[in-house]
Amino acid sequence: MARKSLVGVVADELLDRIIAGDFPPGSSVPGELELSARHEVSRMTVREAMKTLEAQRILSVERGRGTFVNPLNRWSSLEAVLRAASEGQNEAAASVQLIELRRMLEAGACELAAARISDADIQALFGYVASMRAAHKVNDVAAFVEADLAFHDLILRASENVFVAVLFAPLHRVLEKRRAETSAVPTIQEHAIGHHQNIAEALESRNPSRSREAMDLHMQQTLDDLKNLVLEAP
Repeated sequence: MARKSLVGVVADELLDRIIAGDFPPGSSVPGELELSARHEVSRMTVREAMKTLEAQRILSVERGRGTFVNPLNRWSSLEAVLRAASEGQNEAAASVQLIELRRMLEAGACELAAARISDADIQALFGYVASMRAAHKVNDVAAFVEADLAFHDLILRASENVFVAVLFAPLHRVLEKRRAETSAVPTIQEHAIGHHQNIAEALESRNPSRSREAMDLHMQQTLDDLKNLVLEAP
């Protein structure tokens, strides 16, 4: 195996242990000697792997003291943050922050889409709402999530802002997992259907401020449902 591949393997395995909580924020990670023995690689390979994580601001080196894990909000690697959100121990905080991010981006995207969305896309939105209703009646969570994601993806595309689409693309895997968790609650499905209907009607009116408000209210309801019906559920 090439040195570069070995470096990547060691860096990934150390990141996995950080995400799993073996090394919480502020804690020190093992030294080069211990890690080289654990992974059966040279100390140079371990050193390069540590440099990789340091460059992503996952680790900080304090000369004379050791190497320490940074809090998640200091990490600069989107891929690493998404892995932490998907697999980490503090999923509640990640779920809340993900909705906060969606609220900031999707409300603005919906406002832009109001002036740019086509008639065909408007009808497609109402079709997705109908699919959500049909899935809700038979408690088909997978079909409900599929229609829900498609509804939001269409609005993001209709905003015609390329940066929005690029920002959301890496989030899709995490969003799908989170939607499956929250959409398993029938009450949350009912709330979502009503808000999606309101959003589609707001976009149909071509009113940017009304569209932004409709999406913002949906995000607030989503956050409230997450906190009250999922995170605090017995």
